[in-house]
Amino acid sequence: MSRAPENGAPERAATIYAVAQEAGVSTATVSRALGGSDKVAPRTREAVFAAARALNYVPEGAARALAGRRSHALGLVLPHIDGPYYAAVLVGFEMAASQLGLSVVLDLAGPDTEPEREIRRLAGTVDGVAFMARSAVEDSLIAEIGARRPVVTAARARVPGRDAFYTENTVTAARLTAHLVESGRTRCAFVGRPEPDSDMGARHEGFLSALADAGLKPVATFAADPVEEAGAQVARELLAEGTAVDALVCGNDQLALAVMHELQDAGVDVPGQIAIVGWDDVHAARYVRPGLTTVAQPVEELGALAAHRLAALVDGADPDPEPVVLGSTIVHRGSCGCPHPGHGEGLDPRPHPQEQP
Repeated sequence: MSRAPENGAPERAATIYAVAQEAGVSTATVSRALGGSDKVAPRTREAVFAAARALNYVPEGAARALAGRRSHALGLVLPHIDGPYYAAVLVGFEMAASQLGLSVVLDLAGPDTEPEREIRRLAGTVDGVAFMARSAVEDSLIAEIGARRPVVTAARARVPGRDAFYTENTVTAARLTAHLVESGRTRCAFVGRPEPDSDMGARHEGFLSALADAGLKPVATFAADPVEEAGAQVARELLAEGTAVDALVCGNDQLALAVMHELQDAGVDVPGQIAIVGWDDVHAARYVRPGLTTVAQPVEELGALAAHRLAALVDGADPDPEPVVLGSTIVHRGSCGCPHPGHGEGLDPRPHPQEQP
């Protein structure tokens, strides 16, 4: 195991030799295990990963090993790039990095993956890593990478000591739900999987808060993944079971549009029988009939700010103890029953610094 120097000097970075000694294998085996070779036995691979974790070892890319040169690249970890939300995050991040003369290395770490090996490899080839939204990457791995590389997070639980970026969710979701209640809706349900410390979880929290303030309880929470097919399945369940709802608060527009399409195909009047609202303000939201009431948020700006901040950290800036929170805006259209659709009140919960290139 690694030990702190007795003289109080900074601890030297763990080497591949230390990992090999800890795991009881050769350095070649360590290299093969961390590189994903299928010639390493599972038990041996686990021993190598356990040793790497214990020693806080992050493998260096060959180019970085030469004279300590930078790669001039930033890593971006996303759960996936399906749908408009993550695509917008990627566009904002990549454009900002390009303006700074940096390239971007993308790694997809969805809930069904085991990304530890790939994340370690990524961290060894870039100057810093941005972890966006909920994924299969555990906070402990982010903290470990952050001990050796600049790290930022966005739209996920904050890792202590690391810069974090969010769009406002809870208060805006409460206002959106309160708007439905004020319009006479009393049997409200939430569509989305409210995982802890996630944007969806924060939206669900605001939904519950608004109902509680009105003396109401939710009819149901449909724990649906944020994809169209899951929304269609929720609609089919509503139709089959005859659940008495008059409003659906959906965690994103993909869910909302799919639910609305399926219900309308079955003859349900939206918003006459069921009001539907979403989140993200995707382009399709303004072209369906009725138009989808939703929440606009500066997702590209979120990605851009994360890239600028990560680059600043690479250049030696100190971490910011306060998270950056970007405002959201309710966009009223016809699906909630509004007689006069239009943009609602924007919410900017606190001043947020604009990182400069």
